[in-house]
Amino acid sequence: MGLRALFGSLFLVMFLVVHAVHVNAHPPKFRATEWKHAHGTFYEGSSDTFGGACGYHDVVKEGYGLETVALSNSLFNKGEMCGACFELKCEDDPQWCKPGQPSLIVTATNQCPPNPAQDSNNGGWCNEPREHFDIARPVFETIAQYKAGIVPVAYRRIPCEHKKGGIKFTLSGNPYFTEVLVWNVAGAGDVKDVKVKTEEHPDQWLQMSRMWGQRWVYNGKLCESQGALSFQVTSGDGRCVDLECVAPKGWALGNTYEAKNNFD
Repeated sequence: MGLRALFGSLFLVMFLVVHAVHVNAHPPKFRATEWKHAHGTFYEGSSDTFGGACGYHDVVKEGYGLETVALSNSLFNKGEMCGACFELKCEDDPQWCKPGQPSLIVTATNQCPPNPAQDSNNGGWCNEPREHFDIARPVFETIAQYKAGIVPVAYRRIPCEHKKGGIKFTLSGNPYFTEVLVWNVAGAGDVKDVKVKTEEHPDQWLQMSRMWGQRWVYNGKLCESQGALSFQVTSGDGRCVDLECVAPKGWALGNTYEAKNNFD
């Protein structure tokens, strides 16, 4: 083998190794989990349903529709599961399950609080350690008759493939405190970390903290110069996306800005 061919082979090996490391450094796309078993009830969801413990505003106007669910504490995980998507099927109850076992796709937008005053098997459906889904009635009837009250369900987490467009950021707060609601997140759907950077300091990501649900806060001044804001979002499965100049120069509190990208 000639010297040139040897160097060529070494270069190819080094390229493949570096490329493999680069690919493996990023978690793969979120995939559906295995089926598990829980129970489901319903609440009187309507077109003015709000996001409750996840911090969303009007879930219908924000694109979640009535296909929403409140999770028991065992699933809610202190708000970290907000935005996650689930597939539900009524099971093992021929009297109340709809024929053909149709699927229902829902997004977690609220918490179903525990009720220690009631037995976990008689009214305290969301008591720990039960895994439970409280579903908006209009879509609960997709999988079961509402007269059942409570039904056994099979469930699994799935990718939020029905989220369209980019990740959205609704800004609020004051000159000394910036709050951001992160929503319309595809992929895993949930968010475990958010950072922000300003146009004036393009190499400095500033850590935000979860206030509650999917509301994140930065305790500092971001609006002195009104330069563009960029965000870095990490989903619950560890995937990360940098979203440059989401809020353009001259952005204002009270507005919602949509990034060009989302998790695929």
